[in-house]
Amino acid sequence: MLVAPSILSANFLELGKEIESVCKSGADFLHIDVMDGHFVPNLTFGMPILSQIAQVSSIPLDVHLMVRDVPSFVAYFLPLKPLFMSVHIEEVTHLHRLICLIRDNGIRPAVVLNPHTSEETLRYILPDVDMVLLMSVNPGFGGQQFIPSTLTKIRRLKELISVLNPQCLIEVDGGINTQNIVSLQEAGADIVVAGSYIFGSGDYAKAIATLKNPQDMV
Repeated sequence: MLVAPSILSANFLELGKEIESVCKSGADFLHIDVMDGHFVPNLTFGMPILSQIAQVSSIPLDVHLMVRDVPSFVAYFLPLKPLFMSVHIEEVTHLHRLICLIRDNGIRPAVVLNPHTSEETLRYILPDVDMVLLMSVNPGFGGQQFIPSTLTKIRRLKELISVLNPQCLIEVDGGINTQNIVSLQEAGADIVVAGSYIFGSGDYAKAIATLKNPQDMV
């Protein structure tokens, strides 16, 4: 299991130190939630902060755009060159065009599904993306409870992926902890995003290790 700590739950007054700490604690990616206050009822990071985060982080960036006017935000953040850039299927009219733009700029494109959105909406775009991010909470705020039906959604998505794009990764974001990590792994998740579980743990290395190797907890 790969782990992407979400800096939404970090101490913003010590953001540089927090990022350095999770990078040294075994994290695989740094998950960054960009929110515009319209698609979700919250505001987070702009390019000035993200540019500085990129300079501090020793691991690849995983940028999740929770925004309206998605093409404008994609164009704005392309110079950041994250490893992944994820866009919500619910908010994009010309999704294939946008996915191609992201890939043409050397970034691995990903599509996000909100909890209510069926995995079947991906059937005609799945061959063109490198990752699908499934929201296991309603997006906008950290610290929410995991939605159990996500496990069924992962299994169904895994079946689609096996036929249409076997190399595509499944990332899950929201309410991840030791109570559900084994079930997520068994269902077929490849990457988990965890915020409050890691940043509220007091021991980032131990928290990340329990998510990366849940079998060791048994």
